[in-house]
Amino acid sequence: MEAVVGLLLVLFGVSHGVETHCDGRQNRTQCYGALGGSVDIQLIDSSAEIPKYDLLKNSLRILDVRNNKVILNTIKHSSVFPSNGTFRINNLSRNDSDEYTLQTFDSDGQRTGERTLHLFIQAPVSSVLLVSECLSQGEMRVSCSSEGGDSPQYSWTLDGRTLTDAELLSRNNEGNNITLKQHVSGHLVCSVRNNVSDVSKGQRISTCGFIFINCTSTNGTQIFGWVYEANNTLCVKPTTNPTTTTQTAGGYLPLIGGVLSALIIFLVVGVAVICAQRKKQSSKPTKHKEEDDDQDVTYADVRIMNRQGKQVAQTAQAEVEVEYGQVRFSKRSRNSQPIGDDCMYAQVQKVR
Repeated sequence: MEAVVGLLLVLFGVSHGVETHCDGRQNRTQCYGALGGSVDIQLIDSSAEIPKYDLLKNSLRILDVRNNKVILNTIKHSSVFPSNGTFRINNLSRNDSDEYTLQTFDSDGQRTGERTLHLFIQAPVSSVLLVSECLSQGEMRVSCSSEGGDSPQYSWTLDGRTLTDAELLSRNNEGNNITLKQHVSGHLVCSVRNNVSDVSKGQRISTCGFIFINCTSTNGTQIFGWVYEANNTLCVKPTTNPTTTTQTAGGYLPLIGGVLSALIIFLVVGVAVICAQRKKQSSKPTKHKEEDDDQDVTYADVRIMNRQGKQVAQTAQAEVEVEYGQVRFSKRSRNSQPIGDDCMYAQVQKVR
């Protein structure tokens, strides 16, 4: 009982104070008022000089205004503002919903005009409730319910934009129940409105834990579809991985080829250097030998001294001692023929 009383108080609190405005200066106008609220109806222009006008409800006169003075007003919860031509009805009820007719007269009492309007009283939407549940295949069903509200209209948005057909399984975002596909997540908002109110409710939703697989089973069967990730035992490996792996390996092929090419170049250069060193070392002794063969001995500063204390009887010959100094070598051609003596003496001195 207390819950019912509380709900009635909430409904009264929401509807009370809701004000709507209606322009009744056009013929066959439709006006809306909130249940328990108020509505302002613009009957005539504030600058219009109309001596007399009457307002009828279902052919019954409820208002008579003459020279901006209210002569008759049968609606107790209404107010009239002749100065600006406004008629206000407060604390609207279902009984206020009806067709109203405005008749205007000149100073002689002759009718100069007539137009009608229809007033509709609606209960405003008080609150909105969102309920979501996961289905067996990973879809999500979301229900939007409203408290109160006559002729409610529903609309849905996801992250501030309208839901698309790619996100909706039911392809209908104007009902109070929608079914979202497995991959949809974000901030979901349900808006409920009618002609006198507009209330929204938002909720952040996530996927139901399903993933899309495209793989090969243990017996070689191709499997694709949505499965619950925690219980996924259908596949050995996803078929999407080999494609990614092939592309990754292909991306490393130029690098591997470059490294191998560099190693081959270093190997060839190393072998060439080693061969050159060995050839150079093997050619050195021959060269030195040839240089030695090309050198002749040149004697310079040769001194000949007689041995002291010894005389030789023969005058033609004498025993002498030769001392050599400042030895120099000169190169000559190996094939050249010697001319004259092989020894050449310079600055020879004989000391007695």
